[in-house]
Amino acid sequence: MKLPQQVLFAVDRLQGAGFACHVVGGCVRDSLLGLSPHDWDLTTNALPQQVSAVFADHRVIPTGEKHGTVTVLIESMPLEITTYRVEGAYRDHRRPDEVRFVSEITEDLRRRDFTVNAMAWEPHGGLCDPFGGEADLQNKLLRCVGVAEERFNEDALRVLRALRFAATYGFTIEESTAQALFSCAPLLSAVSAERIQAELNRLLVGDYAGRVLRQFAAVLYPVLPELEKMAGVWQYNPYHDKDVLEHTIAALESSPPVLPVRLALLLHDCGKPGAFEQIREGFGHFPNHPAIGAEMAHAALRRLRYDNRTIDTVCRLIRHHDDPIPETDAGVRRWIYRLGEQALRWLLDVKEGDCNGHAANLPPARKHELYRLRERIDRVVAEGQCTSADKLAINGDILLEAGFPHGKAVGRALQMALDMVLDGECPNDREALLAALSAQKHLIIS
Repeated sequence: MKLPQQVLFAVDRLQGAGFACHVVGGCVRDSLLGLSPHDWDLTTNALPQQVSAVFADHRVIPTGEKHGTVTVLIESMPLEITTYRVEGAYRDHRRPDEVRFVSEITEDLRRRDFTVNAMAWEPHGGLCDPFGGEADLQNKLLRCVGVAEERFNEDALRVLRALRFAATYGFTIEESTAQALFSCAPLLSAVSAERIQAELNRLLVGDYAGRVLRQFAAVLYPVLPELEKMAGVWQYNPYHDKDVLEHTIAALESSPPVLPVRLALLLHDCGKPGAFEQIREGFGHFPNHPAIGAEMAHAALRRLRYDNRTIDTVCRLIRHHDDPIPETDAGVRRWIYRLGEQALRWLLDVKEGDCNGHAANLPPARKHELYRLRERIDRVVAEGQCTSADKLAINGDILLEAGFPHGKAVGRALQMALDMVLDGECPNDREALLAALSAQKHLIIS
Protein backbone atom coordinates (compact mmCIF):
# COMPACT_ATOMS: atom_id res chain seq x y z
CA MET A 1 0.00 0.00 0.00
CA LYS A 2 1.17 3.49 -0.83
CA LEU A 3 0.33 5.84 2.01
CA PRO A 4 0.15 9.63 1.66
CA GLN A 5 3.01 11.50 3.29
CA GLN A 6 0.68 12.93 5.94
CA VAL A 7 -0.43 9.41 6.93
CA LEU A 8 3.13 8.12 7.04
CA PHE A 9 4.07 11.08 9.20
CA ALA A 10 1.26 10.30 11.66
CA VAL A 11 2.16 6.60 11.84
CA ASP A 12 5.85 7.37 12.34
CA ARG A 13 5.08 10.01 14.99
CA LEU A 14 2.96 7.60 17.04
CA GLN A 15 5.39 4.71 16.65
CA GLY A 16 8.29 7.00 17.54
CA ALA A 17 6.46 7.80 20.77
CA GLY A 18 6.29 4.10 21.61
CA PHE A 19 2.77 3.30 20.41
CA ALA A 20 1.44 0.88 17.79
CA CYS A 21 -0.38 2.39 14.82
CA HIS A 22 -2.12 1.01 11.73
CA VAL A 23 -4.25 2.42 8.94
CA VAL A 24 -7.56 0.61 9.09
CA GLY A 25 -10.90 -0.06 7.45
CA GLY A 26 -12.13 1.37 4.18
CA CYS A 27 -8.82 2.87 3.12
CA VAL A 28 -7.20 -0.58 3.34
CA ARG A 29 -10.08 -2.18 1.43
CA ASP A 30 -10.00 0.40 -1.35
CA SER A 31 -6.22 0.32 -1.63
CA LEU A 32 -6.27 -3.46 -2.07
CA LEU A 33 -8.93 -2.99 -4.76
CA GLY A 34 -6.64 -0.54 -6.57
CA LEU A 35 -8.86 2.43 -5.76
CA SER A 36 -7.90 5.77 -4.25
CA PRO A 37 -9.26 6.07 -0.69
CA HIS A 38 -11.41 9.12 0.02
CA ASP A 39 -10.09 9.37 3.57
CA TRP A 40 -7.61 7.66 5.84
CA ASP A 41 -8.40 6.32 9.31
CA LEU A 42 -5.78 5.23 11.81
CA THR A 43 -6.03 3.04 14.89
CA THR A 44 -3.61 2.88 17.80
CA ASN A 45 -3.16 1.58 21.33
CA ALA A 46 -2.54 5.16 22.49
CA LEU A 47 -5.39 6.68 24.50
CA PRO A 48 -7.04 9.84 23.12
CA GLN A 49 -5.20 12.05 25.60
CA GLN A 50 -1.92 10.43 24.60
CA VAL A 51 -2.68 10.96 20.90
CA SER A 52 -3.39 14.63 21.63
CA ALA A 53 -0.07 14.92 23.46
CA VAL A 54 1.88 13.27 20.62
CA PHE A 55 0.42 15.80 18.17
CA ALA A 56 0.54 18.80 20.51
CA ASP A 57 2.19 20.82 17.73
CA HIS A 58 -0.76 20.21 15.39
CA ARG A 59 -4.42 21.08 15.53
CA VAL A 60 -6.28 18.28 17.32
CA ILE A 61 -10.08 18.13 17.32
CA PRO A 62 -11.78 15.94 19.98
CA THR A 63 -14.40 14.68 17.49
CA GLY A 64 -15.35 11.60 19.51
CA GLU A 65 -12.97 11.52 22.43
CA LYS A 66 -15.43 9.63 24.65
CA HIS A 67 -15.41 6.82 22.08
CA GLY A 68 -11.66 7.04 21.51
CA THR A 69 -11.49 9.21 18.39
CA VAL A 70 -9.63 12.46 17.80
CA THR A 71 -9.02 14.16 14.47
CA VAL A 72 -5.53 15.48 13.75
CA LEU A 73 -4.95 18.00 10.96
CA ILE A 74 -1.64 17.37 9.20
CA GLU A 75 -0.95 19.74 6.32
CA SER A 76 -4.71 20.35 6.02
CA MET A 77 -5.47 16.61 5.79
CA PRO A 78 -7.86 15.47 8.55
CA LEU A 79 -6.88 12.08 9.99
CA GLU A 80 -9.21 10.28 12.38
CA ILE A 81 -7.15 8.40 14.96
CA THR A 82 -9.05 5.96 17.18
CA THR A 83 -7.88 3.95 20.15
CA TYR A 84 -8.29 0.16 19.93
CA ARG A 85 -11.65 -0.55 21.52
CA VAL A 86 -14.42 -3.04 22.08
CA GLU A 87 -18.03 -2.01 22.42
CA GLY A 88 -20.82 -2.77 24.85
CA ALA A 89 -24.51 -3.35 24.16
CA TYR A 90 -26.36 -1.42 21.41
CA ARG A 91 -29.78 -0.85 22.93
CA ASP A 92 -30.78 1.64 20.21
CA HIS A 93 -29.36 -0.47 17.33
CA ARG A 94 -27.21 2.50 16.39
CA ARG A 95 -24.58 3.44 19.00
CA PRO A 96 -22.87 1.41 21.72
CA ASP A 97 -23.92 2.20 25.28
CA GLU A 98 -20.26 2.10 26.25
CA VAL A 99 -16.80 1.41 24.85
CA ARG A 100 -13.78 -0.12 26.48
CA PHE A 101 -10.25 0.54 25.28
CA VAL A 102 -8.07 -2.51 24.63
CA SER A 103 -4.42 -3.11 23.81
CA GLU A 104 -4.70 -5.62 20.93
CA ILE A 105 -5.67 -4.67 17.39
CA THR A 106 -7.37 -8.02 16.73
CA GLU A 107 -9.95 -7.21 19.42
CA ASP A 108 -10.59 -3.88 17.76
CA LEU A 109 -11.03 -5.46 14.31
CA ARG A 110 -13.44 -8.05 15.75
CA ARG A 111 -16.11 -5.38 16.40
CA ARG A 112 -16.23 -4.19 12.78
CA ASP A 113 -19.02 -4.90 10.32
CA PHE A 114 -17.62 -6.87 7.36
CA THR A 115 -14.41 -8.84 6.90
CA VAL A 116 -13.33 -6.59 4.00
CA ASN A 117 -13.50 -3.65 6.40
CA ALA A 118 -11.75 -5.49 9.26
CA MET A 119 -8.22 -5.27 7.89
CA ALA A 120 -5.38 -3.03 9.04
CA TRP A 121 -2.04 -2.12 7.52
CA GLU A 122 1.24 -1.11 9.09
CA PRO A 123 4.11 0.06 6.85
CA HIS A 124 6.68 -2.24 8.44
CA GLY A 125 4.55 -5.24 9.40
CA GLY A 126 2.20 -5.29 6.41
CA LEU A 127 -1.40 -6.53 6.46
CA CYS A 128 -3.23 -7.54 9.64
CA ASP A 129 -6.17 -9.67 8.51
CA PRO A 130 -7.44 -11.99 11.26
CA PHE A 131 -10.86 -12.63 9.69
CA GLY A 132 -10.00 -13.40 6.06
CA GLY A 133 -10.93 -10.06 4.54
CA GLU A 134 -8.29 -10.20 1.81
CA ALA A 135 -9.53 -13.58 0.55
CA ASP A 136 -13.13 -12.33 0.63
CA LEU A 137 -12.04 -9.25 -1.30
CA GLN A 138 -10.38 -11.40 -3.95
CA ASN A 139 -13.52 -13.55 -4.17
CA LYS A 140 -15.76 -10.43 -4.19
CA LEU A 141 -17.62 -11.81 -1.17
CA LEU A 142 -19.26 -9.66 1.49
CA ARG A 143 -19.41 -11.41 4.84
CA CYS A 144 -20.01 -10.17 8.36
CA VAL A 145 -17.34 -10.50 11.01
CA GLY A 146 -18.66 -13.17 13.36
CA VAL A 147 -22.43 -13.69 13.60
CA ALA A 148 -24.29 -11.54 11.07
CA GLU A 149 -27.42 -11.03 13.20
CA GLU A 150 -25.27 -9.71 16.04
CA ARG A 151 -23.50 -7.23 13.77
CA PHE A 152 -26.79 -5.93 12.36
CA ASN A 153 -28.43 -5.75 15.78
CA GLU A 154 -25.51 -3.65 16.99
CA ASP A 155 -25.88 -1.14 14.19
CA ALA A 156 -28.94 -1.42 11.93
CA LEU A 157 -27.42 0.92 9.37
CA ARG A 158 -25.09 -1.96 8.47
CA VAL A 159 -28.07 -3.57 6.72
CA LEU A 160 -28.06 -0.80 4.12
CA ARG A 161 -24.27 -0.59 4.11
CA ALA A 162 -24.20 -4.23 3.00
CA LEU A 163 -26.48 -3.46 0.05
CA ARG A 164 -24.49 -0.36 -0.79
CA PHE A 165 -21.17 -2.25 -0.82
CA ALA A 166 -22.70 -4.95 -3.02
CA ALA A 167 -24.11 -2.35 -5.42
CA THR A 168 -20.89 -0.33 -5.54
CA TYR A 169 -18.24 -3.06 -5.68
CA GLY A 170 -20.18 -5.95 -7.19
CA PHE A 171 -19.78 -8.12 -4.10
CA THR A 172 -21.86 -11.25 -3.67
CA ILE A 173 -23.37 -11.31 -0.20
CA GLU A 174 -22.48 -14.50 1.66
CA GLU A 175 -25.49 -16.74 2.45
CA SER A 176 -25.76 -16.33 6.22
CA THR A 177 -25.16 -12.58 5.89
CA ALA A 178 -27.87 -12.40 3.20
CA GLN A 179 -30.35 -14.27 5.38
CA ALA A 180 -29.64 -11.90 8.25
CA LEU A 181 -30.33 -8.91 6.01
CA PHE A 182 -33.93 -10.05 5.56
CA SER A 183 -34.50 -10.95 9.19
CA CYS A 184 -32.92 -7.74 10.48
CA ALA A 185 -34.46 -5.34 7.95
CA PRO A 186 -37.16 -4.15 10.43
CA LEU A 187 -34.35 -2.73 12.59
CA LEU A 188 -33.95 0.04 10.00
CA SER A 189 -36.83 1.83 11.72
CA ALA A 190 -34.28 2.76 14.43
CA VAL A 191 -32.03 4.56 11.92
CA SER A 192 -32.40 8.26 11.13
CA ALA A 193 -33.87 9.17 7.76
CA GLU A 194 -30.76 11.19 6.89
CA ARG A 195 -28.48 8.17 7.31
CA ILE A 196 -30.85 5.94 5.34
CA GLN A 197 -30.93 8.49 2.55
CA ALA A 198 -27.13 8.69 2.36
CA GLU A 199 -26.78 4.91 2.00
CA LEU A 200 -29.70 4.65 -0.44
CA ASN A 201 -28.18 7.31 -2.68
CA ARG A 202 -24.89 5.46 -2.95
CA LEU A 203 -26.68 2.16 -3.51
CA LEU A 204 -28.81 3.53 -6.35
CA VAL A 205 -25.91 4.95 -8.36
CA GLY A 206 -23.84 1.79 -7.98
CA ASP A 207 -22.95 -0.18 -11.11
CA TYR A 208 -24.64 -3.25 -9.64
CA ALA A 209 -27.73 -1.54 -8.22
CA GLY A 210 -30.11 -3.55 -10.37
CA ARG A 211 -28.69 -6.88 -9.28
CA VAL A 212 -28.88 -5.87 -5.61
CA LEU A 213 -32.44 -4.55 -5.88
CA ARG A 214 -33.56 -7.67 -7.71
CA GLN A 215 -32.29 -9.88 -4.88
CA PHE A 216 -32.86 -7.65 -1.85
CA ALA A 217 -35.76 -5.29 -2.62
CA ALA A 218 -37.65 -6.71 0.37
CA VAL A 219 -34.88 -5.48 2.68
CA LEU A 220 -35.84 -1.94 1.66
CA TYR A 221 -39.58 -2.38 2.31
CA PRO A 222 -39.40 -1.01 5.89
CA VAL A 223 -38.00 2.30 4.60
CA LEU A 224 -39.61 2.29 1.14
CA PRO A 225 -43.00 0.55 1.48
CA GLU A 226 -43.84 1.90 -1.98
CA LEU A 227 -41.64 -0.87 -3.43
CA GLU A 228 -43.56 -3.60 -1.63
CA LYS A 229 -46.82 -2.37 -3.15
CA MET A 230 -45.32 -2.70 -6.64
CA ALA A 231 -44.22 -6.32 -6.16
CA GLY A 232 -46.46 -8.82 -7.92
CA VAL A 233 -48.61 -6.18 -9.65
CA TRP A 234 -49.02 -7.49 -13.19
CA GLN A 235 -49.48 -4.93 -15.98
CA TYR A 236 -51.83 -6.71 -18.43
CA ASN A 237 -50.23 -5.13 -21.47
CA PRO A 238 -48.67 -6.86 -24.51
CA TYR A 239 -45.58 -4.64 -24.17
CA HIS A 240 -45.00 -5.57 -20.53
CA ASP A 241 -43.65 -8.98 -19.52
CA LYS A 242 -42.74 -8.06 -15.92
CA ASP A 243 -44.59 -6.98 -12.82
CA VAL A 244 -44.29 -3.33 -11.81
CA LEU A 245 -41.36 -3.87 -9.43
CA GLU A 246 -39.29 -5.95 -11.85
CA HIS A 247 -40.04 -3.43 -14.62
CA THR A 248 -38.83 -0.69 -12.27
CA ILE A 249 -35.56 -2.50 -11.53
CA ALA A 250 -34.93 -3.23 -15.22
CA ALA A 251 -35.55 0.42 -16.07
CA LEU A 252 -33.26 1.67 -13.31
CA GLU A 253 -30.32 -0.60 -14.07
CA SER A 254 -30.29 0.45 -17.73
CA SER A 255 -30.10 4.16 -16.92
CA PRO A 256 -27.04 6.37 -16.36
CA PRO A 257 -25.87 6.44 -12.72
CA VAL A 258 -27.28 9.90 -12.03
CA LEU A 259 -29.12 10.19 -8.72
CA PRO A 260 -32.20 12.21 -9.84
CA VAL A 261 -32.69 9.86 -12.81
CA ARG A 262 -32.41 6.72 -10.70
CA LEU A 263 -34.60 8.08 -7.91
CA ALA A 264 -37.21 8.97 -10.51
CA LEU A 265 -37.05 5.52 -12.10
CA LEU A 266 -37.19 3.83 -8.70
CA LEU A 267 -40.54 5.52 -8.05
CA HIS A 268 -41.81 6.34 -11.54
CA ASP A 269 -44.53 3.68 -11.47
CA CYS A 270 -45.28 3.65 -7.74
CA GLY A 271 -48.71 5.09 -8.60
CA LYS A 272 -49.67 2.08 -10.71
CA PRO A 273 -50.85 -0.31 -7.98
CA GLY A 274 -53.63 2.06 -6.93
CA ALA A 275 -54.54 3.21 -10.44
CA PHE A 276 -55.23 -0.07 -12.26
CA GLU A 277 -58.38 -0.32 -14.36
CA GLN A 278 -59.33 -3.34 -16.44
CA ILE A 279 -60.23 -2.50 -20.04
CA ARG A 280 -61.32 -6.01 -20.98
CA GLU A 281 -60.40 -9.52 -20.03
CA GLY A 282 -56.62 -9.77 -19.80
CA PHE A 283 -55.99 -6.10 -20.60
CA GLY A 284 -55.71 -3.10 -18.32
CA HIS A 285 -54.23 0.34 -17.90
CA PHE A 286 -53.22 2.74 -15.15
CA PRO A 287 -54.86 6.13 -15.82
CA ASN A 288 -53.17 9.17 -14.29
CA HIS A 289 -50.51 7.01 -12.63
CA PRO A 290 -47.67 9.55 -13.32
CA ALA A 291 -49.48 12.27 -11.34
CA ILE A 292 -50.42 9.82 -8.59
CA GLY A 293 -46.86 8.52 -8.51
CA ALA A 294 -45.43 12.04 -8.29
CA GLU A 295 -47.54 12.71 -5.19
CA MET A 296 -46.50 9.42 -3.62
CA ALA A 297 -42.85 10.05 -4.46
CA HIS A 298 -43.07 13.49 -2.90
CA ALA A 299 -44.25 11.93 0.36
CA ALA A 300 -41.56 9.21 0.24
CA LEU A 301 -38.72 11.61 -0.47
CA ARG A 302 -39.93 14.03 2.18
CA ARG A 303 -40.04 11.14 4.64
CA LEU A 304 -36.39 10.35 3.80
CA ARG A 305 -35.41 14.01 4.29
CA TYR A 306 -34.38 14.82 0.74
CA ASP A 307 -33.84 18.50 0.02
CA ASN A 308 -36.56 20.49 -1.73
CA ARG A 309 -34.64 20.83 -4.98
CA THR A 310 -34.16 17.08 -5.34
CA ILE A 311 -37.78 16.39 -4.44
CA ASP A 312 -39.03 18.93 -6.98
CA THR A 313 -36.78 17.60 -9.76
CA VAL A 314 -37.56 13.94 -9.17
CA CYS A 315 -41.29 14.51 -8.88
CA ARG A 316 -41.37 16.50 -12.10
CA LEU A 317 -39.52 13.72 -13.91
CA ILE A 318 -42.08 11.23 -12.63
CA ARG A 319 -45.06 13.45 -13.44
CA HIS A 320 -43.92 13.90 -17.06
CA HIS A 321 -42.37 10.50 -17.80
CA ASP A 322 -45.27 9.49 -20.06
CA ASP A 323 -45.84 12.91 -21.66
CA PRO A 324 -45.13 13.24 -25.40
CA ILE A 325 -42.47 15.77 -26.45
CA PRO A 326 -42.92 17.18 -29.97
CA GLU A 327 -39.95 16.60 -32.27
CA THR A 328 -39.84 20.28 -33.26
CA ASP A 329 -37.71 23.23 -32.26
CA ALA A 330 -40.78 24.87 -30.77
CA GLY A 331 -41.62 21.74 -28.78
CA VAL A 332 -38.09 21.47 -27.43
CA ARG A 333 -37.96 25.17 -26.57
CA ARG A 334 -41.21 24.81 -24.64
CA TRP A 335 -39.92 21.82 -22.65
CA ILE A 336 -36.61 23.50 -21.87
CA TYR A 337 -38.59 26.50 -20.64
CA ARG A 338 -40.78 24.21 -18.53
CA LEU A 339 -38.07 22.02 -16.99
CA GLY A 340 -34.67 23.51 -17.77
CA GLU A 341 -32.15 21.95 -20.16
CA GLN A 342 -30.57 19.53 -17.68
CA ALA A 343 -33.88 18.27 -16.32
CA LEU A 344 -35.18 17.75 -19.87
CA ARG A 345 -32.14 15.62 -20.68
CA TRP A 346 -32.77 13.67 -17.48
CA LEU A 347 -36.40 13.22 -18.52
CA LEU A 348 -35.23 11.58 -21.74
CA ASP A 349 -32.98 9.30 -19.68
CA VAL A 350 -36.02 8.35 -17.58
CA LYS A 351 -38.07 7.72 -20.71
CA GLU A 352 -35.32 5.56 -22.20
CA GLY A 353 -34.95 3.58 -18.98
CA ASP A 354 -38.72 3.08 -18.97
CA CYS A 355 -38.52 1.76 -22.54
CA ASN A 356 -35.73 -0.62 -21.59
CA GLY A 357 -37.89 -2.04 -18.82
CA HIS A 358 -40.58 -3.09 -21.31
CA ALA A 359 -40.81 -6.38 -23.15
CA ALA A 360 -38.54 -6.95 -26.15
CA ASN A 361 -41.46 -6.42 -28.56
CA LEU A 362 -41.71 -2.71 -27.74
CA PRO A 363 -41.58 -0.88 -31.09
CA PRO A 364 -38.04 0.45 -31.68
CA ALA A 365 -39.54 3.75 -32.86
CA ARG A 366 -39.96 4.72 -29.19
CA LYS A 367 -36.21 4.75 -28.58
CA HIS A 368 -35.40 6.24 -31.99
CA GLU A 369 -37.65 9.17 -31.09
CA LEU A 370 -35.59 9.81 -27.94
CA TYR A 371 -32.37 9.77 -29.98
CA ARG A 372 -33.78 12.37 -32.38
CA LEU A 373 -34.98 14.52 -29.48
CA ARG A 374 -31.50 14.53 -27.95
CA GLU A 375 -30.08 15.69 -31.28
CA ARG A 376 -32.66 18.45 -31.50
CA ILE A 377 -31.92 19.62 -27.95
CA ASP A 378 -28.23 19.78 -28.84
CA ARG A 379 -29.02 21.93 -31.86
CA VAL A 380 -31.44 24.26 -30.07
CA VAL A 381 -28.86 24.85 -27.34
CA ALA A 382 -25.91 25.19 -29.75
CA GLU A 383 -27.80 27.78 -31.80
CA GLY A 384 -28.61 29.78 -28.67
CA GLN A 385 -32.33 29.70 -29.37
CA CYS A 386 -34.47 31.55 -26.86
CA THR A 387 -35.78 29.24 -24.14
CA SER A 388 -36.25 31.69 -21.26
CA ALA A 389 -37.17 35.32 -20.59
CA ASP A 390 -33.58 36.37 -19.99
CA LYS A 391 -32.75 35.41 -23.59
CA LEU A 392 -35.44 37.63 -25.12
CA ALA A 393 -34.29 40.43 -27.40
CA ILE A 394 -36.41 42.86 -25.36
CA ASN A 395 -36.76 43.62 -21.66
CA GLY A 396 -38.84 45.80 -19.38
CA ASP A 397 -36.81 48.96 -20.01
CA ILE A 398 -37.22 48.59 -23.78
CA LEU A 399 -40.96 48.17 -23.36
CA LEU A 400 -41.20 51.30 -21.19
CA GLU A 401 -39.25 53.27 -23.80
CA ALA A 402 -41.71 51.98 -26.39
CA GLY A 403 -44.64 53.46 -24.44
CA PHE A 404 -45.93 50.49 -22.47
CA PRO A 405 -47.21 51.59 -19.05
CA HIS A 406 -45.49 50.69 -15.77
CA GLY A 407 -46.78 47.80 -13.75
CA LYS A 408 -48.36 44.48 -14.64
CA ALA A 409 -48.65 45.39 -18.34
CA VAL A 410 -44.88 45.05 -18.77
CA GLY A 411 -44.92 41.58 -17.25
CA ARG A 412 -47.84 40.53 -19.45
CA ALA A 413 -46.08 41.90 -22.53
CA LEU A 414 -42.86 40.04 -21.76
CA GLN A 415 -44.74 36.78 -21.21
CA MET A 416 -46.63 37.27 -24.47
CA ALA A 417 -43.34 37.93 -26.27
CA LEU A 418 -41.75 34.83 -24.77
CA ASP A 419 -44.75 32.68 -25.73
CA MET A 420 -44.58 33.91 -29.31
CA VAL A 421 -40.84 33.19 -29.54
CA LEU A 422 -41.07 29.78 -27.89
CA ASP A 423 -43.90 28.73 -30.23
CA GLY A 424 -42.13 30.08 -33.32
CA GLU A 425 -44.81 32.71 -34.00
CA CYS A 426 -42.32 35.58 -33.96
CA PRO A 427 -38.53 35.71 -34.34
CA ASN A 428 -36.50 36.74 -31.32
CA ASP A 429 -35.80 40.14 -32.77
CA ARG A 430 -36.32 43.50 -31.04
CA GLU A 431 -38.19 45.26 -33.82
CA ALA A 432 -40.29 42.23 -34.72
CA LEU A 433 -41.31 41.70 -31.10
CA LEU A 434 -42.16 45.35 -30.51
CA ALA A 435 -44.28 45.36 -33.65
CA ALA A 436 -46.11 42.20 -32.63
CA LEU A 437 -46.72 43.48 -29.11
CA SER A 438 -47.88 46.88 -30.33
CA ALA A 439 -50.53 45.13 -32.40
CA GLN A 440 -51.76 43.48 -29.20
CA LYS A 441 -51.25 46.50 -26.93
CA HIS A 442 -54.93 46.98 -26.30
CA LEU A 443 -55.16 43.47 -24.86
CA ILE A 444 -51.97 43.82 -22.80
CA ILE A 445 -53.00 47.05 -21.02
CA SER A 446 -56.71 46.22 -20.60
